[in-house]
Amino acid sequence: MHLNRDAESQQSPKNGLLFLQLLVLGIFIVFTLRFWYLQLHRGQEFSDRAENNRIRQQQVYAPRGLIRDRNGVLLAVNEPAYALAIVREDSRDIPAALQRISDWLNMDHDLLQETFEKGRPRIRRFEPQILVHSLTFEQLAIIEANTMTWPELKIVTKPRRFYPQGPLLAHVIGYVAEANEQEMNADPGLTLGDSVGKKGIEFTMESAMRGRKGARQVDVDAAGRQLGTTMLVPPEAGGDVRLSIDLELQEFVDQALAEHVGSVIVMEADTGQVLALVSKPAFDNNLFVSGLSHADWALLRDNPAHPLQNRAIQSAYPPGSVFKLVIAGAALTHRIAATTDRVFCSGGLRLGNRLFRCWERRGHGWMDMTQGLVQSCDVYFYTLGDKLGVDRMHPHAVESGFGVRTGIDLPHESMGLVPSRDWKRRRFNEPWHGGENLNMSIGQGYMLTTPLQVARYTAALINGGRLLKPQLLADVPPEILGELPLQAGHREFLVQTMVNTVEGSRGTARRIAKPGVRLGAKTGTAQVVRLMSEFERADLKDIPYHFRDHAWMNSFGQRDGRSYVIAAMVEHGGGGGSTAGPIIKSIYDYLFPDPPAPQETDEARDSD
Repeated sequence: MHLNRDAESQQSPKNGLLFLQLLVLGIFIVFTLRFWYLQLHRGQEFSDRAENNRIRQQQVYAPRGLIRDRNGVLLAVNEPAYALAIVREDSRDIPAALQRISDWLNMDHDLLQETFEKGRPRIRRFEPQILVHSLTFEQLAIIEANTMTWPELKIVTKPRRFYPQGPLLAHVIGYVAEANEQEMNADPGLTLGDSVGKKGIEFTMESAMRGRKGARQVDVDAAGRQLGTTMLVPPEAGGDVRLSIDLELQEFVDQALAEHVGSVIVMEADTGQVLALVSKPAFDNNLFVSGLSHADWALLRDNPAHPLQNRAIQSAYPPGSVFKLVIAGAALTHRIAATTDRVFCSGGLRLGNRLFRCWERRGHGWMDMTQGLVQSCDVYFYTLGDKLGVDRMHPHAVESGFGVRTGIDLPHESMGLVPSRDWKRRRFNEPWHGGENLNMSIGQGYMLTTPLQVARYTAALINGGRLLKPQLLADVPPEILGELPLQAGHREFLVQTMVNTVEGSRGTARRIAKPGVRLGAKTGTAQVVRLMSEFERADLKDIPYHFRDHAWMNSFGQRDGRSYVIAAMVEHGGGGGSTAGPIIKSIYDYLFPDPPAPQETDEARDSD
């Protein structure tokens, strides 16, 4: 009886066994579900992530298109450059890596940190993030010697722009520099570290010259070291550009302008092709390619001569007497005056209580339109301006290409200014006064123009009246943007007065005359400020620089079927004929060299 009771008490409880069985079954089910989740449901994702840890994709930079002059001479090329990048996924201590880079390269740590933080959101963890765009060979050697210890640091090879001529063509070609945040947001094809055109042809032809990046597959080990590469998509090089610029002529014009501040433009009259465009002072566009230092930028920005300014298209000046051609054309078009109408110049014209003086204080005497232009008589044009009024002068000037952009393929071109009644009311809330007609008639007052506008107008006078787009690309046809508001006979008259200004004994441009070449010109001396009495008769060298007049000359030259236009503007250069004249004369001597002297024959020597 007691034995049976003990046996029953020693049996395992059925409830405990059932609980244990259920627990084992539950654990098995959990492991089975987890296995299914990891291997089947998310298996492909984890497989891809594992593969990405072994295989990475990197972009391959495309070479930018080359720039050549009209004769094929290279003006912008690509050089191999070495950039320093960091792969965040491979770094155990990013702050330490940045500090090490700062020490090695002697760079400001805060600036390096700022560069890193700026680019971080745009670059994936396993992609190289560029920190330093251009390494010297000494810096490259330091980095290469330490890549085993710091595997997160990578050397990236990329093309770097180089301009062999530097400042000579800086205002035409412009430059490339690193794309900023705004540019990257606007263009999905740009990533951190990409270079884009910022100025000049590099800016306007950006889409054609940039090219398309490629991609390659890189095999790496667990430490991030590269084991091999496979090209997936080859990069496509950007398109080349051939400019209308003649490099040898550009160099000659640059030397002719010498140390003057100003600009000179040489253009084919019949095509609008710009053969030379010089603006001085200039700057070295190579400084911008690898990142301009704060000190270098301050030097350029604060330079009182403004070397970054393209004076040919961005600076607008009073045109002075070169504008008298436009006023003469307006008078003929509106039949305000005939070419034979005469005006007596006594040295000034009184309007109300004010005396408007002629540059020739003794007076020119009786002047018709031809002599008024040839001798640049102010009083003659005061009379025309008074008769025309601003309501006729303004629209005629605009139709002649002033106060509007020429359309040249360069950014930030100035429109200049052709004043009107409405403009003055909006600008100053004042009415137009009669004396302002006289100032406008001689290219003074509010009237402003760019050297390129003057060159284009001069070209239109001799090409049949066509206002052409000034072309900087060699492989494009002429593009007509308008017509001069002049009858053919009136246009030919203006052209002949320009010839007389060179060939006449009293012409203000007679110093540029050249036998065998048909040359025409108009000089201009644009007043900057009204001189105080002590400087009115002083020599140019005795007048403070910023008080001196601007010197203008627009001209054309023709021989053997070739027609060129040259416009020169020298800031504070004084007289147009005396300062701009010798510059233009030397350029025509280059364009139209004297024929070689005939060699003496043996028979001639024997006869002597």
